[in-house]
Amino acid sequence: MDEVESKKKHWETVYKTKKLEEVSWYQPVPVTSLDFIKAAAVSTKASIIDIGGGDSFLVDNLLSQGYTNITVLDISATAIERAKTRLGQKSDEVTWILSDITSFEPEEKYDIWHDRAALHFLTSVREIDKYKQILENSIAADGKVIIGTFSENGPTKCSGIEIKQYSQRELSQFLSANFLTVECQNVDHSTPFKTSQSFIFCYFQKIK
Repeated sequence: MDEVESKKKHWETVYKTKKLEEVSWYQPVPVTSLDFIKAAAVSTKASIIDIGGGDSFLVDNLLSQGYTNITVLDISATAIERAKTRLGQKSDEVTWILSDITSFEPEEKYDIWHDRAALHFLTSVREIDKYKQILENSIAADGKVIIGTFSENGPTKCSGIEIKQYSQRELSQFLSANFLTVECQNVDHSTPFKTSQSFIFCYFQKIK
């Protein structure tokens, strides 16, 4: 079994054995992400992709706010099906992509690239460089990027997998060659288990 298939198997197991409220990332209203998307001041017709969106509630909230061009990418078919079931007929308004991010071959340019807690699962230089390459090939000329990862004070594992922590400096410099760092925020996420996870979020603007 290769690395991608091993990851896929792991996440299929997670989503098949845990209920929506039993995962640490459960968040009915992803306030930080929504605030950054609002700050991006794009049209409701703007093309938005949520990387590793799984069955998160970002898509629900964006649809309710009138956004009409949303794509969700995830490695787990089960996660996508759970989100579709929850959304019902509204799921037809969303583009769903089943793929590992490092295998993603974008067919369009996105105005907003959003990633809450996908990047930090990539721990090798090869994976991180591939992610960056795909992102840069996917983003529109004036595109915005919003990335959230575990901070230096956050967990070292999630769902049994080692992650890569980021300091504010490291994350803000992640795309420094072709993007301007607009803002970074430290955010404490409260899990369903009454614990707190420390995140760092950064918002980037593509340099024309």
